[in-house]
Amino acid sequence: MLDGDKIRKYREKAGFTQLALGARLGISDRAVSKWERGLSLPSAENLLALSRVLGVSVDAFRADGDEGTAAPDAGVTACGMESLRELYKLGRGPSSSHTIGPERACLRFAGRYPTADAFAVTLYGSLAKTGKGHGTEEVIRKTLSPRPVTVRLDTVKTDLPHPNTMEISALREGALLARARVMSVGGGSIVFEGEREEVPPRVSREDTFSAIATLCAREDIRLWEYVVRTEGEDFFAFLSTVWEQMKRSIREGLQGEGVLPGGLGVERKARTLYASQHIDESPEVYENRTVCAYAFAVSEQNAAGETIVTAPTCGAAGVLPAVLYYEQKKRRLPDEAILRALATAGLVGNLIKTNASISGAECGCQVEIGSACAMAAAALGELYGLSLDKIEYAAEIAIEHHLGLTCDPICGLVQIPCIERNAVAAMRAKNAVSLASFLYETRKISLDRVIHTMKETGLDMNAAYKETSEGGLARIRL
Repeated sequence: MLDGDKIRKYREKAGFTQLALGARLGISDRAVSKWERGLSLPSAENLLALSRVLGVSVDAFRADGDEGTAAPDAGVTACGMESLRELYKLGRGPSSSHTIGPERACLRFAGRYPTADAFAVTLYGSLAKTGKGHGTEEVIRKTLSPRPVTVRLDTVKTDLPHPNTMEISALREGALLARARVMSVGGGSIVFEGEREEVPPRVSREDTFSAIATLCAREDIRLWEYVVRTEGEDFFAFLSTVWEQMKRSIREGLQGEGVLPGGLGVERKARTLYASQHIDESPEVYENRTVCAYAFAVSEQNAAGETIVTAPTCGAAGVLPAVLYYEQKKRRLPDEAILRALATAGLVGNLIKTNASISGAECGCQVEIGSACAMAAAALGELYGLSLDKIEYAAEIAIEHHLGLTCDPICGLVQIPCIERNAVAAMRAKNAVSLASFLYETRKISLDRVIHTMKETGLDMNAAYKETSEGGLARIRL
């Protein structure tokens, strides 16, 4: 028998209101309320979705001591993870949540109403507060062009199903055709309120590092080999496309000059940094300068609204390609080695996405830059041939020392401090791997535990420090 109070407990622990949870499941908040009061039971399909969204097993909702079946699928104890194709996405910056997500929402909505001759869009919450700085308004107008679009920023309304909420209206000769509320839930993914979320297929049953590591140890395989098993042999072709775009972003970013858009007057620095070699420069300084130049290059491309790869987000897109490109050039590694590292990195990013969040609006910059640093550390661990324990420790160190990192971009632009953070995190990833390779036997905290802690920290964080441009550095006016 299901325990409604447990559903409520896990919902509140995950930071959802009844309205927000209902929106994610494609049902009403009244239905959620009835479940929690024991007035009705979720269907088997809804129970599985509930388990996935709240990040717990189906069995967690049972009454204590109940060994019976609450629903036809009650034997399912692992939710699994989505394909890495849902993590690595090619798109225009500067924000996966604030540009890629709204772009996809507008395309889908406009496709439903081809006879509309105009649109009206209202941005709420974090989308409204950073709508100008992140270029959300601009991408909406470009997406719905050539039809006229009115974009309104509502920074007052607080009763929202998600921090990144928008409302789109289709008009025909001034009359309303339809209206929809959409949430940009992170990584470019979107959910239409009142509609069942289009859940990507789960390619793996395991959704914790401990479970994956146990399987890998039993089968004597590497993490990247586990990814290939779950994704399919053709997955390397996809990763090859990802890697080519990452390299293109670095090369084009190193050629970029001038001032980034947005009004802050931030000049591109990647080219200057890359060309600033001194005759007596030490190998350590060269490495630091070069890796940082690569991270700046991608981050500046993102800030300029150019195409990048989310890794795991737009705002943190420079970390992983910077460390991998440097290692490839330094050690003359074949692309195959880099693709294996990308698979390993993606696995760590997917664990974070599944069990915590990669949305700065939900949990701060710790889940963007912190996650990217952990992914880069895991990738480097694979390139160096480190053991599973050492790779886990490297990723754990990377996250642990980003816990509580605020998301407070000045004027809402993904420039200050975002660009520098990519460079710093790239170097920190290298440091994490070095520490892990020496001290892994002293590790006290698991990767799963620190991911869970990151989620708890994000939910506890003041909203002013989660991509709203209301607190911290974002209060500075330049």
